[in-house]
Amino acid sequence: MKIAMWSGPRNLSTAMMYAFAARGDCAVWDEPFYAAYLAATGIDHPMRAEVLSENVSNPAEIAARCAGANPGGQPHFYQKHMALHMVDGLPLDWAEGCVNVHLIRHPARVVASYAAKREHPTLADIGYTQHANLFARFPGPVIDATDIRADPATMLQRLCAEIGLPFTPAMLSWPAGPKPYDGTWAPHWYGAIHRSTGFSGAESPLPELPADMQALADEAHPFYQDLARHKLRPPPGSP
Repeated sequence: MKIAMWSGPRNLSTAMMYAFAARGDCAVWDEPFYAAYLAATGIDHPMRAEVLSENVSNPAEIAARCAGANPGGQPHFYQKHMALHMVDGLPLDWAEGCVNVHLIRHPARVVASYAAKREHPTLADIGYTQHANLFARFPGPVIDATDIRADPATMLQRLCAEIGLPFTPAMLSWPAGPKPYDGTWAPHWYGAIHRSTGFSGAESPLPELPADMQALADEAHPFYQDLARHKLRPPPGSP
């Protein structure tokens, strides 16, 4: 099985990659198209030079690897994709052979977390419009980061059942520290997840944002709501 997990930044996406890697039967690839996105757009991101020098930036080569044999002969291949990376001109046909899953998070939480790592984010930076377009082309299960953090075992069991993958409790924990499959950009973005050994627990109330950041969250919110209408629901009585 090939799993294309689509999300935006600061969406619990790295924790989900760690969870699937912890299964033992999944190869994982951290943001395959990041270097291609930077090369195509010229956008300035933290560690841009390192990302471009240490990763494949040829879109056709990346697509072929996404669609090709699972690395290491593993039964499953989990690909952590950022919706915002799939700019015009980058191939998408490879995703037709994947089980497409969509990970979402309330935009107020995303904006607060993203702005702490990179100043002055825009709607394009947080990926909600791009994600809505990808969901229209590649529909699949939608799961909300807030629901996962409230009850990781139940929500991961639900997701696994939805995609036809046996659940294992091994998905609920991982060793602290950097991982060999982390992307080049991990030193800038992954500090908190490297200190973790599992999902962090239920999220706090929505953050209060300054006016400009609140405006960005409000702009993204309709796209989040459209995706959230399809999300897997926690069972009654769950946290």
